[in-house]
Amino acid sequence: MKQLIIIIISLLSLPAFTQPLARSTPEKLGIDSRRLQLADEAILQAIRDKEIPGAVLAVVHKGKMAYLKAYGNKQVYPDTIPMDVNAVFDMASVSKSMSTAIAVMILIERGQLRLIDKVNRYIPEFQGNIRIRDLMTHTSGLPAYASVVNLQNQYGAPCPDGLIEYISTCNRGFDPGANFLYSCLNFITLQRIVEIVSGKNLRDFAKENIFDVLGMKHTDYQPTGETLKRVAPTEKQADGSVLRGVVHDPLARVINGGISGNAGVFSDADDLAILSVALLNNGAYKGRRILSPMGVKTMITVPSRLRSFGRSLGWDNYSDYSSNNGDILGTNTYGHTGYTGTSLTIDPDNDLAIILLTNRAHPNDSGDVIRLRAVVANIVASSIGSMPVK
Repeated sequence: MKQLIIIIISLLSLPAFTQPLARSTPEKLGIDSRRLQLADEAILQAIRDKEIPGAVLAVVHKGKMAYLKAYGNKQVYPDTIPMDVNAVFDMASVSKSMSTAIAVMILIERGQLRLIDKVNRYIPEFQGNIRIRDLMTHTSGLPAYASVVNLQNQYGAPCPDGLIEYISTCNRGFDPGANFLYSCLNFITLQRIVEIVSGKNLRDFAKENIFDVLGMKHTDYQPTGETLKRVAPTEKQADGSVLRGVVHDPLARVINGGISGNAGVFSDADDLAILSVALLNNGAYKGRRILSPMGVKTMITVPSRLRSFGRSLGWDNYSDYSSNNGDILGTNTYGHTGYTGTSLTIDPDNDLAIILLTNRAHPNDSGDVIRLRAVVANIVASSIGSMPVK
């Protein structure tokens, strides 16, 4: 009987944390919807130019969903399926920010990690004086990537332990903190540290401490069930199939088995909107907290010693990779992009988030969204507070 009561109480409390972000209209939030139509046209033109098959755009302002729209097609091969706002996307490198970086910050807040801890404190065979902060800001000197073929030949696949062995001893390009080189190996190393310290794999830790806490019900590594049914496919494979619900990134897919610090999270616009509001609200959403206010501030602030590089702890503020920020958002804007065509841009100065999800790698990995991201960001930014004067 006691167990039944606990189950009933749990079920009754669940809906409060699985509801999507509250909806509003652009005008009620001080946004000019006529300007947002320019974003519609820009996205539709990218579809006509075959830069992307389809997209979902979400604009979050003042804690509410101000704009949510789908464009084009979710799938064009082997048949055509229209895009819809509930589509789930392979977030690719946005995983670094929305999962791995937040997981690291949670452990820092718990006193289990420090930014200045050396990696070899947790991975004894790891060579050099690289620290946690160097990994999070891509200033470690580790190579940008690794040959999947060579790793397979040496270790087999999947082989996460072999990958860590390789990263631990591979050549470093520069001394820690001396330069910037965006590297997936940084966040694969952070994944291993999170797993060693927490005693859980990254998927379980992120679900229990981030996604489930916030009620992000269609966000996960290796999606299953209803979430898998909603996934937009990515690249066509040699056998004629397309990747669907299987991470596109080769290191994450082949060597790390789908759960990886550099890629592997699948998510949708509603869930990303919730995460954005939590970060804009100093780490909390509807009374559920993932980080403290000071933890969020630390995570999204570029360290003073690395100001010339423009990277904060797991996020991109103003590096050469931050074109998704556009030209006119607030000076404290941060975010991340994903190879598959995804992007999350958060502007705390204007209490704003722009979520642009595209499937540009479907079906032939030939699309391009770099310019589109900036164009959409500029249009959305210009729409804030631009209601006609009466």
